Amino acid sequence: MNKTDYIIVGQGIAGTLLAHFLQKAGCSVLVMDDDYERASSKVAAGIINPVTGRHYVKSWMIDELLPVARAVYRQLESELKVPLYREINVLRALFSPGEENDWLARCADPVYQPYLTANPDPGIYSSATEPAFRYGGIRGSAQVNVPLLIRTYRHKLKAEGALLEEIFDYTAVELFGDGVRYKGIEARKILFCEGAKGINNPWFGHLPLQGNKGEVLLIRLAGQAPELILKHRIFIVPMPDGGCWIGSTSENRFEDDLPSQKGRDYLENHLTSLVRVPFEIRDQLAALRPTVKDRRPLLGLHPEFPQLGIFNGLGTKGTSLGPYWARAMARYVSEGIVPVSEVEIGRFIS
Repeated sequence: MNKTDYIIVGQGIAGTLLAHFLQKAGCSVLVMDDDYERASSKVAAGIINPVTGRHYVKSWMIDELLPVARAVYRQLESELKVPLYREINVLRALFSPGEENDWLARCADPVYQPYLTANPDPGIYSSATEPAFRYGGIRGSAQVNVPLLIRTYRHKLKAEGALLEEIFDYTAVELFGDGVRYKGIEARKILFCEGAKGINNPWFGHLPLQGNKGEVLLIRLAGQAPELILKHRIFIVPMPDGGCWIGSTSENRFEDDLPSQKGRDYLENHLTSLVRVPFEIRDQLAALRPTVKDRRPLLGLHPEFPQLGIFNGLGTKGTSLGPYWARAMARYVSEGIVPVSEVEIGRFIS
């Protein structure tokens, strides 16, 4: 009988970061993942954006999340010897005097001053795109190379004999005492980090997890590559390879997770009306994000079968939420430190 401390199901951003923290705590892990080509972590731009939304509101817990994210991704860069974390400012398009006034009011608020600037230099966007009424600047933002992180950590796990590349079979789970068996492997717990696939989990399917379909374009702009992320109804995100990530769509109702003509038309039309320089569309990608109705992650152990746990629902802000809450989940299962009720799954159990 093979033994490990924890079986982790899924190696997206959630499963990768959870494996990292559990290994740092001296625990052994076995990660199971089928390397699905349209997993959301393989499509994500990896943006960490401290201020979002129409009302320019600080992201939930960003003051606590940001330093942890920066430290964890820097640590992973050092250990994996690949560039993962890039600090890059966001240029936010403002479309009216009212929006400009709201932005300036935020800039004057001491709580927002570490993150916001007025009248930033738009760089090449001043000539490469149709000008907005005004621009606001966001600092403290970053871009994480999530696909590279997933791929490199996968190689690490494989080299350690800690990866099984297969589809997880729920019917093969055997619960006993204070442990669990899966196809001849014995563990303390199985921790599900399945992303949108978690909707079909027989133990945690009652939780309000849903898939949100997002589609993106990968393009290359003529001329000099931009040095800022631009939010102008759509995002233009400069990528490490010199191309740009354009996105994204958002659909709660969808038939599949495949790229669609509707998604391509939406993004291409916005891009054509925005960009003044020639561009080449190199690829179109689609994936399902794991989202929760209250926009908080899902952490916890099953109330009846504590050998089973879940860490999921990171949604569109997975790169900023992931490090902080993966650490919390690792402490929960290895040290018994219960996470706050805002993320613990008991909030959905009456």
